[in-house]
Amino acid sequence: MRSFSAISGLCILWITMAQIAGQEDREKTTALKDLLSRIDLDELMKKDEPPFTFPKTLEEFEYAFNENGQLRHIETGEPFVFNAREDLHRWNQKRYEALGEIITQYVYELLETKCNMKKVFLPVDATEDEPRSFIYLSQDALTNPNKLLVLIQGSGVVRAGQWARRLIINQDLDSGTQIPFITKAMEENASSEEHVLYVWDHFVSSAAAKNVFIIAHSYGGLSFVELMNQREMQVKNRVCAVALTDSAHNIWHQETTKGTQDWMQQYCCNWVSSPEPLDTQLEPMLPDCPRVSAGTERHELTSWMSFESIFKFFNEALSAKEEEEAEENAHAVTTRSGSLKNKHQDL
Repeated sequence: MRSFSAISGLCILWITMAQIAGQEDREKTTALKDLLSRIDLDELMKKDEPPFTFPKTLEEFEYAFNENGQLRHIETGEPFVFNAREDLHRWNQKRYEALGEIITQYVYELLETKCNMKKVFLPVDATEDEPRSFIYLSQDALTNPNKLLVLIQGSGVVRAGQWARRLIINQDLDSGTQIPFITKAMEENASSEEHVLYVWDHFVSSAAAKNVFIIAHSYGGLSFVELMNQREMQVKNRVCAVALTDSAHNIWHQETTKGTQDWMQQYCCNWVSSPEPLDTQLEPMLPDCPRVSAGTERHELTSWMSFESIFKFFNEALSAKEEEEAEENAHAVTTRSGSLKNKHQDL
């Protein structure tokens, strides 16, 4: 009995000591947590960090997108490096975010220049002082009767035109932006007529060439006639001659003007598929341009079989124009000389 009592007392003493020790540990843990809560870890980290001042352009960052749409260092050609400075995670993250903002502006520029889209602010009736957002629309987004593609990005830091900023920086523009989707939709949606009109407005009309020559095959002839419908005076002033090969145009369906029809009769020629020998005059089907045989009955060969005849036609048209200009200049000189002579006699 005595032995049992002694053992029981010892157990009670040991349990009590363990409880006291556990209580002391909890108190120490609580005190440590209280101490840590009073320490501003951000402030401690800032003491060894450089200032958060970063470049404002890709060039200042010394990065650029290569021909494959990949972001590469201008000097080394290496991909973007997140840990530019070891043991400075906050600084590296801020640097990454600063680059991300530049990337966002870069994508906006691509939407406007490469995709020819326009920025529309929302709400549409908001004043400049009110908070606004914006979307991008293709030029014919609200007028095209056939198709409309709507692209919606996710939330977070991604903006209009982006799927994932991380992919843009670490992989390429195609995987991280919506641009491939936009260009593909435009390719499938834009008509040949719209394409020809765009090329004329943005390239041909501003070219330095004094004399423009056009060769249009099949549906390309229809696109050319539509160009004349939209830019009649520009075409007449710039184009010297037009060679059509098995053209699919129709001046009635396309509602061309009398002026366009008269101009086409003088400056256009259509080489069509026919069993007749090359350049044989054929009966006109419509009062537009002369029709001659391409020397083949195969539609796809009409351009090639007419090769020599087309450039002969162009040279003759150019010579005729130069002779006409020379006569006009000579007449202008003669008239001016006569005018000066009359003035001299009056004096």
